[in-house]
Amino acid sequence: MRIETVFLFDLDGTLVDSVYQHVLAWKAALDQEGIELSVWRIHRRIGMSGGLFTNQLLRETHVEINAERIDRLRRLHAEAYGDLAAGVRPLPGALELLQALSDAAIPWAIATSGRMETAKRNLDALGIDPAQVAIVTRDDVKYAKPDPDLFLAAAERIGAPIESAVVVGDSIWDMLAARRCRALGVGLLAGGYGQEELERAGAVRVYEDPGDLLRHLDEVGGRR
Repeated sequence: MRIETVFLFDLDGTLVDSVYQHVLAWKAALDQEGIELSVWRIHRRIGMSGGLFTNQLLRETHVEINAERIDRLRRLHAEAYGDLAAGVRPLPGALELLQALSDAAIPWAIATSGRMETAKRNLDALGIDPAQVAIVTRDDVKYAKPDPDLFLAAAERIGAPIESAVVVGDSIWDMLAARRCRALGVGLLAGGYGQEELERAGAVRVYEDPGDLLRHLDEVGGRR
């Protein structure tokens, strides 16, 4: 029996050009808390869940970790990201890729480690109504990437076995989560991770951006 391919997309750095806005928003949040951390260290953790992200950063800086501080950092990040989100745009080929999948009747969903309070701005940039498209956010699962919960929930949302899914993401955390749920991981360079990093984390193919993936969609089973 042939298994029909479905696509599960990360959001930041995969469909929208928002990674560096998130980096700067986290930098602003950390600065407000008096926590010194280089921008490049923040970038290496984009794509994790916010809770895991802040736990790792706070461990690196040897400052006190408590639930109140983590929640405050999350809120400060959301506020700072809101100030930067006006500059977020779809990545090249993102809209065309999603339309091509829809036209070919290939199911797809979005699974993001972000909460809806920040994800909604990115979905707006794509012209996506969460009421019309399967969207899974950090609000919907117990654990986010690199745990597989987001992608498992997204596959369930569109009624597909996870083994039929192509997980498209820009970070090593996406690829690790894809491996853990037995999906096929496809990496994009648009978020700043290198090809070798993505491949070591489990990507079977790596493309530049959504437009490049669209041009090679048949290589990962995207056809009807």
